[in-house]
Amino acid sequence: MGALASFFRLAGAAWVLVRADALAPREIDLLLSPGQRGVARFLRLFSGPAARGGRPGERLAVCLERLGPAAIKLGQFLSTRADIFGVAFAEDLSHLKDRLPPFDAAIARAEIEGALNRPLTSLVSRFDDALAAASLAQVHRVALNDGREGAVKVLRPGIERRVEDDAAALALGAELADAWAPALRRLEPRSLVATVVRALRLELDLRFEAAGADELRSVMAADGYMDAPKVVWEGVARRVLTLEWAPGRPLSEAASLEQPGVNRPRLADNLIRAFLASALDHGVFHADLHEGNLFIEAPARLTAVDFGIIGRLGPGERRYLAEILWGFLQRDYQRVALVHFEAGYVPSSHDPAAFAQALRSVGEPVFGRKAGELSMGRLLSQLFEVTALFDMRLRPELVLLQKTMVVVEGVARSIDPGHDIWAAAEPVIRRWITRELSPAARMRALADEGRAALRALQRLAETSERDAMGPPIAPQRQEPITPLLAFACGVVVAALAFALTALVR
Repeated sequence: MGALASFFRLAGAAWVLVRADALAPREIDLLLSPGQRGVARFLRLFSGPAARGGRPGERLAVCLERLGPAAIKLGQFLSTRADIFGVAFAEDLSHLKDRLPPFDAAIARAEIEGALNRPLTSLVSRFDDALAAASLAQVHRVALNDGREGAVKVLRPGIERRVEDDAAALALGAELADAWAPALRRLEPRSLVATVVRALRLELDLRFEAAGADELRSVMAADGYMDAPKVVWEGVARRVLTLEWAPGRPLSEAASLEQPGVNRPRLADNLIRAFLASALDHGVFHADLHEGNLFIEAPARLTAVDFGIIGRLGPGERRYLAEILWGFLQRDYQRVALVHFEAGYVPSSHDPAAFAQALRSVGEPVFGRKAGELSMGRLLSQLFEVTALFDMRLRPELVLLQKTMVVVEGVARSIDPGHDIWAAAEPVIRRWITRELSPAARMRALADEGRAALRALQRLAETSERDAMGPPIAPQRQEPITPLLAFACGVVVAALAFALTALVR
């Protein structure tokens, strides 16, 4: 796509935003310089009926839905930057919808056969009309030849070209924003657009989504709180994904909760525990768990679908999440403060005691309120607002997790209005704390570190010996440290380290 075409595409998108007063919304006038305020007011002369209602984030979300897949993906990423745009704006963007009319079933069949390079009848015996359609793909219910019910997801024809055209326009917009909008440089527009485009390109290869579905299926099976459909690998290609059909009825249907034998409190518990266990124990979570992506079956079976958005947490983020939630549960604000400093999230130039005082202002209003009023996601939102005052830079994966947690809590309370989020989460958090931070866990970690140190010393000694002797005349076999000896030495080192740590404390 040429530069001129990208410019006109970008100008068209800007016009959509101007008409909705979403480019320089009236709500931010006080934050603008006099010159910027004058330009914004001039643009507002061209606004239409869509500019009259809703918050800025809501108006922007509607515009992005109209502008297509790249704009929708950009909105999803912007919704993870509550540190820059504020919590309300980010949450409004998190409700972006991606729904379009389906394309013809005959075209879908041809696309599937082209992707699989064989007749569709080699995979399915029945192919229904589209159940749901989005900007990138649509889904059809099928009967597999082996008798199983399944779902086939197929990309829209020509969607790759549309995404590349949008990507070129976004890249031009990022360059302009970087040059002419200093306030947005903190967002790092060029790297943000590169991340958006990379995520879109990954979504255009459904083999990656198949791998994510398979991974989450194995993760969920470890606890049994939630299921994921089995991948039908013979029906997977770059433009096609085939899964077994999810049992039960979609939670988006009001009648789904009226099925005989449905246990609402247990369903809500399973949803919260499935999400937290996946994130804490395995470092991976389904990041789009709204009602349309959940199927339920009596008494309390949950099955998740649509694995296009998956969140990941590293060991450090998992420990951070578990310890701060546990600290708030125990009202131990000093410990929560120390976790932030130990993780390096808050600069050491700040006072831990002052930070603990700020955390108390977040946690104490929570206690004493009814269970139905307590939100773990809202608590994290308030926490991130406070930490911004202490120069904490939010990691995108933490905000994605917080945003997903808000959605999950909302779904849990739609299942059981009086659901106690904290009571449901407590066993999962306690299990992680007991397993990862107990004295026995510390001993195991120190033993592992001891063995690793011994292996490093052995390699260093061997390297030094070879360097000192020069090229050997004939290779000689050196006796390695046996696994048993290494383990014994590691345990000794670990025990000494643990004892010293205990004495220091």
